[in-house]
Amino acid sequence: MKDSIVIIPTYNEIENIEAIIRAVFSQVKDFNVLVVDDNSPDLTALKVKALQEEFPERLFLEVRQGKSGLGTAYIHGFKWCLKHSYKFIFEMDADFSHNPSDLVRLYNACAVSGADLSIGSRYVKGVNVVNWPMNRVLMSYMASKYVRVITGMKIHDTTAGFVCYKREVLETINLDKIKFVGYAFQIEMKFKAYIKNFKIEEVPVIFTDRTKGESKLSSGIISEAIFGVISMKLKSIFKRQ
Repeated sequence: MKDSIVIIPTYNEIENIEAIIRAVFSQVKDFNVLVVDDNSPDLTALKVKALQEEFPERLFLEVRQGKSGLGTAYIHGFKWCLKHSYKFIFEMDADFSHNPSDLVRLYNACAVSGADLSIGSRYVKGVNVVNWPMNRVLMSYMASKYVRVITGMKIHDTTAGFVCYKREVLETINLDKIKFVGYAFQIEMKFKAYIKNFKIEEVPVIFTDRTKGESKLSSGIISEAIFGVISMKLKSIFKRQ
């Protein structure tokens, strides 16, 4: 059995899903893929089912009943991967904003260099974002700075969604207690790993905005992150006391 699996959450990603799956499978290291689809109206799941005939031992699909948020999709995926004994569990978007060729670099940061959690970081070496409007770049960059100040984490890209976890990290974090479902989910997971003293390494990557499909970012998701971070930090302080 392969030791690594990439979780790709989907909602209306019919334009991207086949290409991203094939790109992951073309890497020099073997990765399996788990697609967690929120019952996409564009029938993304049917495309994945068709591809499973070609990749029966490498491609897996979990279909949920409705759109319940990025965080819950990943939690669902994490539990599935832990149950199936994978050692390295990845998060990656379906839209090619995360380059599949960087998966090996994230893997090596954990498997070779000894990190418990590796992050595909847009900001650890300057700002490496392509095709985003300047206002969105600034919003994302400042959000990571804000989170870093509030939480004390020594992470430059706190909102990154391109991540590799060793299974021990996910086994230690109580996944049923993760509160946030949107943008703040990524922050909360890193913060939980940080306060449990896991070794976190940022791997510089270039983030390229999607060219097909629609972004899922909304003002509500951003608000959850801004106000949720303060609440999360305060709860961690009171818990220690």
